This record gives sequence, C-alpha cells and structure tokens, in this order.
Amino acid sequence: MAELVVQLEDDVIEKLQNRASRNGRSLEEEARQILRDAVKSEDGAPLGLGTRIAARFRDIGLEQDIQELRGYPVVPFEFDS
Repeated sequence: MAELVVQLEDDVIEKLQNRASRNGRSLEEEARQILRDAVKSEDGAPLGLGTRIAARFRDIGLEQDIQELRGYPVVPFEFDS
C-alpha cells in the first residue's frame, strides 16, 4: 500500500473529522473512502441512480437493492386551490 501526505486547511480537517464522526470512521478511514469514491466513477460507465443511492447508504444497513426507474411517466402533484 502506498502512502500519500496531503496538507489541508484547518477548517477542511475539522469538516472532515465531523464527517468521519457521523459515518463512524476515523479521520484516515474517511479520507480513504472519499478518495476511493472519487476514483470509482472513473473506472467505467456512470452508475445508475439506484446504484449510487445504495452505495451512499451501504454502511447504514440498507439490505435491498433499489430498483432503477426508467421510462415511467412522472405525474405532477396537484395542490388544492
């Protein structure tokens, strides 16, 4: 495994620490995950919306795949006047 040293502003580190806390990770684990996610999209075809949503919530216990909804008509909601 290679090592990467990056200098970041204090406010960026603070936000990264907050994000890591929310996700139950260490600062280093959070930075690794962000970098992995950033290069994942460059590996091939863009991911579908359901796949992206499932990936976002993967660590919180989502157990079912989210079905892609393509070609379904969108019916706008009508409000009472």
